[in-house]
Amino acid sequence: MHVQLPEKLYYTIGEVAKAFKVNASLIRFWEKEFDVIQPKKNAKGTRRFTPSDIKNLELIYHLVKERGFTLEGAKTHLKEGKKETLDNFEIIRKLEGVKAQLLELKGNL
Repeated sequence: MHVQLPEKLYYTIGEVAKAFKVNASLIRFWEKEFDVIQPKKNAKGTRRFTPSDIKNLELIYHLVKERGFTLEGAKTHLKEGKKETLDNFEIIRKLEGVKAQLLELKGNL
């Protein structure tokens, strides 16, 4: 899943949940389970997710929802090879973007 969010410094949990098409409770759960997700919280406790948090959520979503990892498996995978996993994930996302552009061009022919 490639998440479409406007460029901002911070995102609310509602914006994040809507972009991932999941409930906010799942985002809160993943926040507790994965230490790579650390949104800022204001005095009221309102979460503000950074673009870095979004990238980490995309990776977790990919591992858990698209590749079928268990939470423990995803945690292990992230700890053991986060750099390699992130690099591969970004390459896959870029290729998916190129594919979408090519299909759009083909459709316009």
